[in-house]
Parts: sequence; C-alpha cells; structure tokens
Amino acid sequence: MANFLIYNKFLLCKSSGSEVPKVLKQLNDRLSLNGCIRRPFSFRHKENLLRSTSYLPVHHNPTEGREQGQRCRRLSASHFRHGKTPLLKPQTRTCFHPGVSGLSREHMSMGTNQPVDSKQMLEGMLTYIWPKDDPSIRNRVKLAVGLLVSAKLLNVSVPFLFKFAVDDLNTKVAASGGEAFLNFSSAPDAVLSTAVAILIGYGIARAGAAGFNELRNAVFAKVAQHSIRRIARNVFLHLHNLDLSFHLSRQTGALSKTIDRGSRGINFVLSAMVFNIVPTAFELALVSSILGLKCGAGFALLSVGCVGLYSAFTLAITQWRTKFRVFMNRAENEAGNKAIDSLINYETVKYFSNEKYEAERYDQALKKYEDASLKTSTSLALLNFGQSAIFSGAIAMAMVLAAKQIAQGNMTVGDLVMVNGLLFQLSVPLGFLGSVYREVRQALIDMQTMFTLMTQEPNIKNKEGAQILPITRDNSSIEFRNVNFSYVPGKPIFDNLSLTIPAGKKIAIVGGSGSGKSSMIRLLYRFFEPSSGEILIGGVNIKDIDLECLRKSISIVPQDSVLFHETIFYNLHYGDLSKTQEEVVEASKMADLHDAVSKWPQG
Repeated sequence: MANFLIYNKFLLCKSSGSEVPKVLKQLNDRLSLNGCIRRPFSFRHKENLLRSTSYLPVHHNPTEGREQGQRCRRLSASHFRHGKTPLLKPQTRTCFHPGVSGLSREHMSMGTNQPVDSKQMLEGMLTYIWPKDDPSIRNRVKLAVGLLVSAKLLNVSVPFLFKFAVDDLNTKVAASGGEAFLNFSSAPDAVLSTAVAILIGYGIARAGAAGFNELRNAVFAKVAQHSIRRIARNVFLHLHNLDLSFHLSRQTGALSKTIDRGSRGINFVLSAMVFNIVPTAFELALVSSILGLKCGAGFALLSVGCVGLYSAFTLAITQWRTKFRVFMNRAENEAGNKAIDSLINYETVKYFSNEKYEAERYDQALKKYEDASLKTSTSLALLNFGQSAIFSGAIAMAMVLAAKQIAQGNMTVGDLVMVNGLLFQLSVPLGFLGSVYREVRQALIDMQTMFTLMTQEPNIKNKEGAQILPITRDNSSIEFRNVNFSYVPGKPIFDNLSLTIPAGKKIAIVGGSGSGKSSMIRLLYRFFEPSSGEILIGGVNIKDIDLECLRKSISIVPQDSVLFHETIFYNLHYGDLSKTQEEVVEASKMADLHDAVSKWPQG
C-alpha cells in the first residue's frame, strides 16, 4: 500500500530534490502564523523520510471553494521558495475543531438503547447454563438437579425418621408395661434396637442431605464459572467490535468495571438460584404436599401461608431499610474522605493550629454515620423479630392443630414431631431471604448494565458478501472520491475531498491541529464512515472489502507510542501474530533493538 505521513495541513508527494529543509521551514513559519501549530516540524526526524521537492496542499476547507476541494494542485518547490503561491489562507476558526485532536466527546451522538429487563437477562443466562454446543455442561446441570432433588428428599425424610423413632419407642414402651412413658432405662433391648436403628438412619439421612448439597455445589461450580467466562469473553469481544465512536464517548475504566460487576452479578444470581431460591421453592412444594397428604389440608395451607407472609414481610422491610444502608455507606465514605484529606494536609493543619477544628469536622461526619448506623441496626432488629414472630406463630398454630388431632386419635406424638421438624427446616433457608433479595437486586442492576451493553449494535459492519481482497504493492492505490465527513453535524472535517495516492508512492499530509490528518487514517481503516463519497483501494470501494482483510493489509506507526503491559517480544509480535519468535528477533535486530534489550536485567 502507498506509504504516507500525516502532518499539519498538506499532502507531500515524493519526487526528488534536496531542498526539503528550506521548504519545511517556510511551512513552519507560515503555519505558525495561523496560531494552530503546537510544535515545529522536526527536520532531524523528517528529512530522511521526505526527500522531495514536490508537495500537494490538500484544500478541503468549504470556504476555499468546491473546485479546490475536488482536486490537489501540484506545486513545485520554486513556487514555495519564491512565494508565488500562498501556502495557507488566513483562517478565522479557532484551533479547536471536532477532529482527532480536539474530538468533542460529549457532543457525539451514541444513540440510546432500551434497558434489558430481568426476564431477558434470565433468558440470556439460560443459553449459557444450557449451551446447545456443549453436552458436558448440560450433563452437569442434569446431575446438579438430580443431586438437588436427592438432597431435599433426604432432608424431608429426617423428620419422618424422627417420627418413626418416637412412635416406635412410645408404642413399645407403653406395650411393655408403660411404667415410665418414654423411659429408656425400663425399655427392653428389643424395643431399643429398633429405635436405635431408626435414629442411626436419622443421622445418616442428615449427613447424606448435607453431602448431596455440597456435591451439587461442586458439580454446578463448573457450570457457573464456565457461563461467567463465556459471557465475559463475549462482552469483551463485543466491545472490540463496536465502533471507535463508542469508545471515544466512554471511559475505558467504566467499561472494565461494567464487565467486572456484571460477571460478579451473574455469579451471585446463579448461586442464589441454585443454592437458595430453587431449593427453597422445591422444598416448600415438597413439605406442603407431604403435610397435605399426611396431616390434612389445614397444615398445607398453614405452611404456604407462613412462607408467603414471611417472604412478603422480609421483602417489604428489606426494601424499606435499604435507604438506611445507603445513607450509612455515604456517611462512612464522607467520614473517611475527611480523615484522609485532613491527614494528607497535616502540615497545613499545623500551620494554622486547626487540629481541634479538623477533629470537630471529622466528628460531625462520624455523627452522621452513627445516626445512619443506628437506623440500620434498629431496622435489622425489627426485621429479625418480625421473621421470628411469624415463624414462631406458625409453628405454634401447627402444634395446636397437631395436639387436637392427637387428642382425637387421628395423629400420633411422632406426627407432631414430624410437623415441627418440617416447618423448622423451612426456616433455615428463609433466614437468608432478606440478604439474598438485596444482593440479587444489586446483581440484576449490574447485569442489566452489561446486558444492555451487549445490545449496542456497531454502525460499521461487514457488508454481506464482502470480498477477501489480496492487497499488494501493485494494487494498493488509494483514492478519496468526493468524500464528506464530520464528527459533529455542522462542523465538517472534509467537504467534497478528492485525492489519489498512487501505488508505491510515499506522501505526507501536513496541517493544523484538528484539520483532519488522523481522520483520513480512521476513514481508511473504516473506524468511521464518510457521510457521502467513496474511498477506494486498488479501485475497489473499501465497503466491499472484508473488514479484517482490510485492516490486516494496512501497516501503521501511530504518532503516540502505545505499548501493552507485556514483554517487549509480545509488543513486537503483536503486529503479525503469524510470525515466529526467530522472525521477531530478526526484526528487532534490524531495528537495532535486540542488543539493547538483551542487556536488560530480564532481557
């Protein structure tokens, strides 16, 4: 491809001659008059590259006329030396221009995307939890569900085993004389052997339920981490596929935080679903069904009503007390900031003997934190008391119903123990409902930001049927044909720009800050699209060329050296990942870099 250098307002085409320094000095002198030059053209760095006596001023200012904007006039060095042709017309604009150097990010229109709702996010997550192209992950999900069901069945069987043990002891001890109701010392060995076996089974069931739960956690961990990894990778790749205009209007650190928080949010939501929400819902359905079939519909309604009231109360109080937590965190940050600011300015505080004043300011911030913390603690106490009151009332009502059934001969003492155990087991996972709800809400907010980011569509895409065009030295001519372009409406960078760069030529473009030098490169790379006109390489519109093929065919040395925080080899190899280590080393030797790097401590 033709080689060209962008500098200030002119396109310099290579020919021959040795008068570059004189002409460049005139360029510097005249460009400086416009007040837009920030540093002089360096002869030392440029004269070896630009050994030319012919130059092309690029006229694309709309005030200079359509005709001048459509063509580039070749001027000999003598014209410059003798002042026959003015290099630049005096311009009235300021140095700011919404081009590369002065890109106005806040005025760039990025479009607005509708936020993704919770249903869409959960549906999106399911595609990663149940991937069609990975049967091993699907098998893990099936195994995790099987372990979940097994754990809950064993968990529910524990109160049943306890019931059988109590009923067995009660029946056999009473049958053997009943001198002491449930008195183990007077029970025969035959009575104890059955009860002991049942109680051993009770212990095994509890241990088995815990074991299945932990095994489920271990099996599903691979699913969760694999899903998070794929989502994070897809978001990262999607960010790279978005347009340059998107990244110029965003803070890179904020995007990184979005991915980080979104990934952690997915992890928490998956954990909450697998370890809290789904198991608790399944256990509630199981317990309600058992109570309804075994003890009557009243017990089933009582359990469902208890859990419903408990959940509604917990969610309402958690929602109400969230604001206190926000105030507390804000007050804590304020107090910390005041303390750090004061200690950093320790010397200034000493100059004016304001130690007591600083302590008072810090104490005022701590007072705000104290008040907010007190409200947080008080509301937490209210939440805990309300939860305990609801469950205690439900269990008490269940015991009363069971006692009446026992008195009527419809239930045994073991049934009362079973009802108590089943309801009490439900209280354990529900105890975390408040914190899970609060964290899930925050996680969904973090996920929403990331999933909404995934809906951002790039403006520049591969055209359907784009061709893989082998770009060689012979077909690498570049043509800008009637190109119009602006970053901000009403502030054009190019107005009907037309120029041709023949294959194999070395040219340079010079111009003031914001005149569109780097914009030409960005248009050539298709980082932006012109509002009208065409850009051709080898006579082919770059819109018809595959994006990856186009960009891989262009070499560039940026004005600002950009290095990854990696090794020297990594940065050298990055330009062409197909090269071997030996080829990279050879290239570093050609650049006189290898010997210097080899002398470094870790070279």
